[in-house]
Amino acid sequence: MKSARTGSEEAPAAARTGAIQPLDSGETRAVVLAASAIAVFLYFIKAILLPFLLAAIIAYICTPLLDRLAQRTRWPRVLFAIAAFLIILAIAGSVLGYAAQRLVVEARIIAADLPDMLERLTREALGDEPLHLFGQSLSAHEIAQSALENLRDLVGQTGGLAVITGYSLATIMGVFLTLVLLFYFLADGHGVARGLFWIVPPHRRPLVTRIWTRLDPVLMRYFIGIFAIVIYATVAAYVGLGVILNIRHAVLLALLTGILETVPVIGPTSAAIIAGLVSLRTATGLMSIFAYTIYAIVLRLSIDQLVGPIVLGRAAQVHPALIIFCFLAGGVVFGIPGIILAVPVALLIRSTLATLYGDDG
Repeated sequence: MKSARTGSEEAPAAARTGAIQPLDSGETRAVVLAASAIAVFLYFIKAILLPFLLAAIIAYICTPLLDRLAQRTRWPRVLFAIAAFLIILAIAGSVLGYAAQRLVVEARIIAADLPDMLERLTREALGDEPLHLFGQSLSAHEIAQSALENLRDLVGQTGGLAVITGYSLATIMGVFLTLVLLFYFLADGHGVARGLFWIVPPHRRPLVTRIWTRLDPVLMRYFIGIFAIVIYATVAAYVGLGVILNIRHAVLLALLTGILETVPVIGPTSAAIIAGLVSLRTATGLMSIFAYTIYAIVLRLSIDQLVGPIVLGRAAQVHPALIIFCFLAGGVVFGIPGIILAVPVALLIRSTLATLYGDDG
């Protein structure tokens, strides 16, 4: 009797203090199995995850502002969602459209000047003396023509064209899908969240609510940290391209570098290639190419190994070494979607354990 009465007295006390009932063995196994099944499922569909992730993250960042505007004005929230979508579409379309136009112009000029450019750079590297290799004597003109012919053969291969065409179509479809999903998430993000919350068993919904209450501000600070990295990438790119290297269109290239920094792997690589093509046209010799290579390496290392881990680590209150590990592990397992999901998943695990352990520190 005494133990029964004591147990009944402890339950209300635990409820009053907000303690979380520990998961029993059956629930623990169910959670582990469900998490494993979700991870395996995401692994098999990782090729289509990127548009969903990008749209969800942008909508998540914009949602508090849309809610606040709707509450203050008492206007329908969907109006602000449409306005936000149009603003994002206009900004992204203007920057990328103008950048693409300038890139096409620069690419045409580079293609026309490429033979003379290769010969000039080769002559600067070798001098006026021919290169003696395997018993053959090759002049700078012959080396440049050989490199140009190999490049044409590589581009003209059926497989190469098919790969380029495939990636181009996938990019176009991905951008279109991202925009469609972004509109739905902006307009009805709360509905999507309620649908996900409904999956949770009713008696565990208070626990999930507490986990999310702990996770939400940390996750928001993390994405704000990513915005800070975008600003850093833009400023650093302008200093490197405009002030030090004196490359044309430095402002546009810097903005493009910052914006593309939000797309892991593909974005920074594309920005480096675009800036490299523009710098190649204005290159005065091998030292110019070497200087651009040093700039690209320093910028990439400073973002990936220094500024990124420190800023994101402080924003998410996670050690920079763990940030680096999460990025690398997520990239190895899931590719680009894994890089995006790595740190948020780590924050989710930490918030869940902290809530279960009752750690409010």
